[in-house]
Amino acid sequence: MFMKAAVYRQYGSPNVVHIEDVAKPEPKNNEVLVKIRATTVSAADWRIRSLTVPKGFGLIIRLFFGVLRPRQPILGTELAGEIEAVGKDVTKFKVGDAVFAYPGAELGSHAKYRTMPEDGRIALKPANLSFEEAAALSFGGATALYFLRDVAKLQKSESVLVVGASGSVGSAAVQLAKHFGAEVTGICSTANVELVKSIGADRVIDYTKEDYKQGGERYDVIFDTVGETPLAKNLSALKAGGRLALIAANLPQILATVWRSKSDQKKVFAGPATESPEQLQFLKDLSEAGKFKPVIDQRFPLESIALAHARVDSRRKTGNVIVTVP
Repeated sequence: MFMKAAVYRQYGSPNVVHIEDVAKPEPKNNEVLVKIRATTVSAADWRIRSLTVPKGFGLIIRLFFGVLRPRQPILGTELAGEIEAVGKDVTKFKVGDAVFAYPGAELGSHAKYRTMPEDGRIALKPANLSFEEAAALSFGGATALYFLRDVAKLQKSESVLVVGASGSVGSAAVQLAKHFGAEVTGICSTANVELVKSIGADRVIDYTKEDYKQGGERYDVIFDTVGETPLAKNLSALKAGGRLALIAANLPQILATVWRSKSDQKKVFAGPATESPEQLQFLKDLSEAGKFKPVIDQRFPLESIALAHARVDSRRKTGNVIVTVP
């Protein structure tokens, strides 16, 4: 049996991605087979496909994903769809269940089908979200949840600055920080000011008109999704005891966190987010309570996935770029 999938056999521009017929996966005893209805092209897909990574990670990403060519030819970190088949040992899900899942760095979501272990990062789809919205829950939501709740340990009434507040991770961070009771300031371009306000930011800074590093304001937590601000300048905008979360940190910044972690005054956190099934359940419950909803930028059919990659490459998307799988 075969299925349609978006495949790339070499690193490069969006044009290296094309549709092929590939073998349809079969679920193992502890797996479910998901018929994918929607997926996303995330910043992770863009970085892996193009090898556009923060300073110091060029060799590392090749070692992990393939030195000369991609080891996993199907990209896609997140998905939503319906369970078509289950392995004989599966008890948590049944055929017909609507689910969303987060394969993360294992990729493989840009296809008609994907298997997932029943105890993996997979959960029932929030009843009030479409498949397209549910597909966009995991990448931004889980990343923001990990750094805000689990690492920075954000507390009620603390002040949070979200740099890059209109992106997939940034827009999730704004909503989650508000849920945790923080006072949120978002940074974005002029075109996205109203969007960031609409998802809950108490204040929005237009970076084309104002430099937050020169304003004199100090924050308990800075959540930087962009990674273009020098470490010292971000630290200068923190209160004593503040925490800096670097979502797109380069290797020198990550190494700097080692000695910074020895100081009790200001903490710096960087590196990949730790992913878990609990995060998906948390996001599901929050979505069904009406307190979290992924921001969607544009939608593309699977056959036009190269255009979806080009949209992400433009660095102008807001929220998530959706790929529908007919």
